[in-house]
Amino acid sequence: MALYFSETDVRHVLTMQVALQEVEQAFAARGRGVAFDVPRERARLPGAHLHIMQAAAPELDLVGYKAYYIKPGAGRVSLIHLISRSSGELQSIVEADWLGQMRTGATTGVAARHLARSEAGVLGLFGYGRHAVTQLEAISLACCLREVRVFGRDGERVEAFCREQRERLQLDVRPAASREDAVYGADVIALMTRSSEPLFDGAWLETGQLVTAAGSNSLDRREVDLETVARADLIVVDSREVAERECGDLLPAYEAGIVHWESITDLGQVVAGVRPGRRDDAQIILFESHGMALQDIYTASKVVELARAQGLGTPLPIA
Repeated sequence: MALYFSETDVRHVLTMQVALQEVEQAFAARGRGVAFDVPRERARLPGAHLHIMQAAAPELDLVGYKAYYIKPGAGRVSLIHLISRSSGELQSIVEADWLGQMRTGATTGVAARHLARSEAGVLGLFGYGRHAVTQLEAISLACCLREVRVFGRDGERVEAFCREQRERLQLDVRPAASREDAVYGADVIALMTRSSEPLFDGAWLETGQLVTAAGSNSLDRREVDLETVARADLIVVDSREVAERECGDLLPAYEAGIVHWESITDLGQVVAGVRPGRRDDAQIILFESHGMALQDIYTASKVVELARAQGLGTPLPIA
């Protein structure tokens, strides 16, 4: 019988360590060509969007999809459906708002693990919302952070974010004095905003830095400028197929002839050892993340396993 797992169930068993492990496995499987992902489709309604993402993970004997509906000011619903590849039966439905936040952060964490300098210790973070929380936690687990500088337009909210995360993670998390302060001297610069304009001047970048951009997953969003793209010695994405459709940072650079899709690397190829990641400590690397159903499928599968072991889940009247 199929089981339903609530947000409470998910929060009870899903840690960032688990999310990092599962997301890394998802990337490795895709990099080896044994797992498959279908880019997001969006149904745009007046004042709301319905999004559908699909994937197949044969090594887990699963296919599935995530459907999430967002109506600003009215709420959201996000559900992952896991279906047995061999039997065709629905196995689980998993509420996925918290899971989505965790796997989004974990994706950046996996990128930092494979693309940042080995001794990366300073993080410049742009953003202070709910997704910034998991971005920070994942990077703190992937790198041995000693200092975090946070920049945002609302000073009071930045102060509150820093205070909460300093206590939660036992890290030196402080407000950045300026955009420049968040960039200069940082080993990793993480962007997690809904900005429609670049957050900093690419001329500020220094050798060896990793820039991770996770907020620009539609054409009306921009987190980095053309200078940043042009200065990147290596550009890596979670999925090139998705980036070609909706990366607000890279599509203008493609139109300007600064980048070509064939020269961009999928993170899964790096994780699987199919293509090289960082070659030396001087490289500037740009990582663009937009979200993939495969990350959801792997993470949800582990959530179901852990939750079942603890007797969680509600039976559904579905044979």
